Amino acid sequence: MIRPVHIALAGAAAMAVAACTTTDPYTGQVVRDNTRTGVLAGAAGGALLGYLTNTNKGEQGRKNALIGAGVGALAGGAVGNYMDRQQAQLRAQLAGSGVDVQRQGDNIILNMPSDVTFAVDQADIQSRFYPVLDELAQTLNQYPQTTIDVIGHADSTGADAYNQALSERRASSVASYLVSRGVLRDRLYVAGRGESQPIASNDTEAGRAQNRRVEVILRPLTG
Repeated sequence: MIRPVHIALAGAAAMAVAACTTTDPYTGQVVRDNTRTGVLAGAAGGALLGYLTNTNKGEQGRKNALIGAGVGALAGGAVGNYMDRQQAQLRAQLAGSGVDVQRQGDNIILNMPSDVTFAVDQADIQSRFYPVLDELAQTLNQYPQTTIDVIGHADSTGADAYNQALSERRASSVASYLVSRGVLRDRLYVAGRGESQPIASNDTEAGRAQNRRVEVILRPLTG
């Protein structure tokens, strides 16, 4: 089953660890990090940031929301050039991070293997991956005329229902972090697809490792 998820704040849990701070990578200032605080609170309480069933009214509804927020749509030859520049910047920023940057037509697909982003059987983002997501958020904010799908996937080990829930929590963690870094919430569609869309054989450990992933799909906003 494919079940989309929508991000909600876990305010009470975050308050329990309100003293968490981080160093802003762009200013060097020590500031409170609300997302990392929320993730830590979620881990302590046995849950991540909450998520609810997505009530988004479909792709057109997302486009309308963005246009209403003042994000203009791309048209004609501007689309390819816009995505080319965004792809080039992402490749440069994410080089050596373990994140694979692919292009399919006008769409950009970022493949984040779970061994880079998450510990085994966990949905808390590994702290060493924060700088990578900070770089990604910076580029996403520089190129606002794209929609962002964050899709979690799992291998076939374990029960289908468990894998589905894990894929949702991982996608929600990545999306929540991006929102905390200024990415407009209306751009996001968040979903978990469990073990339903493998990209390699689940019969080998190497194949299962490829299937455990979070994909971020960037699509140009067109009229």
